Amino acid sequence: MCTVLSEHGIAISPSTFYEWVDKTPTRRQIRDADLVEVIRAQREEKKTGKFVQTLGARKMWIRLRGQGHDVARCTVERVMREQGWEGAAYGSKHRTTIANQSDDRAGDLVDRDFWAPAPNRLWVADFSYVPTWTGFVYVAFVVDVFSRRIVG
Repeated sequence: MCTVLSEHGIAISPSTFYEWVDKTPTRRQIRDADLVEVIRAQREEKKTGKFVQTLGARKMWIRLRGQGHDVARCTVERVMREQGWEGAAYGSKHRTTIANQSDDRAGDLVDRDFWAPAPNRLWVADFSYVPTWTGFVYVAFVVDVFSRRIVG
C-alpha cells in the first residue's frame, strides 16, 4: 500500500500505515456508536418512531435520560448533527430571493453582487409581507446598496 501511494506522490511510511491498521477505536467512538444505535432504535420503533423522529436534540436527550441512558445533552446534539438527524422545524421558511433561479437567474440582475462604488449607482428592491390581525400587508422597499438607505 505504501509503495502504491508513493508512486502517486503521497509518501507514507510503513510504520504510519501499520499504526493506522492496528488502531483501536477510542472510548468516545465506541460510546458514540452505541448512542447512534440507541437513537436509531428509538427512531425506528413501530409504536413511537414517527413521533420520535420529530424530536430535536434537547427532547431526545430528555427522553433518553428518562429511559435510564446516562448521556450528556451536548453529546446527543453532536451525534444527531453528525448523523444528519433534525427535529421538526415549526413555522414556514420565507424565501427572500427569486423562486425560479435557472441558469439565467431570472430576476437577479446584479448576480448576487450587492456592492456599489458610490451612492445612487445600484438600487435593489425588497418585497416582504407582514402578518397582521386582518391579513397580510405587503411592503416593498427600494434600497441604495452603497448607503443601505431606503430611497423609495
